[in-house]
Amino acid sequence: RQGAVLGRPELAPAGPPAPPGGGWDEPGAVRRGPGTPLAAERARQVRMTVVGPVTERWAPEQAGPVHGNWQLAAPIGPATDLWALGALLFRAVQGHAPYPEESTAELVQLVCAEPPAFAEECGPLRPVVESLLRQDPIERPDVEELSGWLRSLVRSAPEPDAGVHVVPVPPADPSRLPIVRRRGELVRRRRAGLPAAHPHGRHKRGRETSGSPRSLGRTLLVLILLLLAGAIAYAMLFMPKQEGNGAADGDRTGSAGRTSPVPSHTRQPSAGQSAPDDGASAPATETQTGGDPAVPDGFTLRKDPDGFQVAVAEGWARTPKNGSGQVAYTHGDFELIVVPGRDGSSAYGSDPMVYQRDKERELQPYRDSSWATASGLRTIEVGGRTMAEGQFTWTDGQGRDLFVRNMALLLNGRYHILQVRGPDARRDEVTRLYEQATATYRYTG
Repeated sequence: RQGAVLGRPELAPAGPPAPPGGGWDEPGAVRRGPGTPLAAERARQVRMTVVGPVTERWAPEQAGPVHGNWQLAAPIGPATDLWALGALLFRAVQGHAPYPEESTAELVQLVCAEPPAFAEECGPLRPVVESLLRQDPIERPDVEELSGWLRSLVRSAPEPDAGVHVVPVPPADPSRLPIVRRRGELVRRRRAGLPAAHPHGRHKRGRETSGSPRSLGRTLLVLILLLLAGAIAYAMLFMPKQEGNGAADGDRTGSAGRTSPVPSHTRQPSAGQSAPDDGASAPATETQTGGDPAVPDGFTLRKDPDGFQVAVAEGWARTPKNGSGQVAYTHGDFELIVVPGRDGSSAYGSDPMVYQRDKERELQPYRDSSWATASGLRTIEVGGRTMAEGQFTWTDGQGRDLFVRNMALLLNGRYHILQVRGPDARRDEVTRLYEQATATYRYTG
């Protein structure tokens, strides 16, 4: 081992010569660090990025900006460490830093320009903390002065209060001999299932019986299986059976094959509505207003001679089928257009969404309009039937803004169309009329 022999410094081997100047503050010491103001400012900015807003790491001599006479600024030395100690004591006692730490740039400015917060909660440490956080490093106490200050505070500090919840230790009885046990005695008795024997034979406890985790798991598994078996037995014995509903379900399925309502608004027609009227001849439409729970107030269920029935608001006028196969019901600015099976899937494809978007004649004004929108486009599949619906807006030839609800239903290879048009400002009324029409539409042809 190299070095001086204990107590004989003259026997130590000669080492390399010491550099000129023993410390950083001596006249002959070589200065380390940036050599230009620009390099010093760059080093300061890099340190701000790396260190961040931590008060202990930013003494005023570290946070100060670089000026023209930057080499004459206060050096970084032991006083800088004392600043960090003061900031740490402030944080530990007060519960927060002496400067706000939201931003690094703001912290370095405040450290150089403003004094720290008052150490009001530091008690006897307040003068120590405030002296350590002085902005001028010369005014801070040195290490010896700080050590003496802290030693005097420790000597004069009162004893801590133990509190009322502390149990005092009973005094030791010198006349009582210690209890000598063999090594491993308690462990062997515990493994053998025997209670721990008291050294004087008093306070004997009976044998404690406790189930093992494995037996507890088996018990829980048996209980769960019994509960499942009881639930199945209850369901088989006491739950109502569904035998009498088979015929009704078959009839409902048969009638659903001839309908195309929107699933969220499907209503089953009564027996009087689902049966076609074979004896109808003279009138263009038959109106049924009362006694039908599927038709709300203000609507009438009309059986059209073109082979369908639909709920229409009272007072609406019917227009016979035109050359495009459209049957229209109109009232004011509102219009209900029904097309019962005009187009076939063999010519127009079997995708109702593609048919509605690209091929449906009733939506040709939407495709031709320079200002049109489409929303709520979706495809619905219920019971083997496929339908597509959507909401459209466009401007007609008279300059009116129209709001249109449209549904295209593929039924038995033919497309059935229900479309309600009305002013864009009365969308709620258009939606109400559309929902009633789609919920009650039945194809009887």
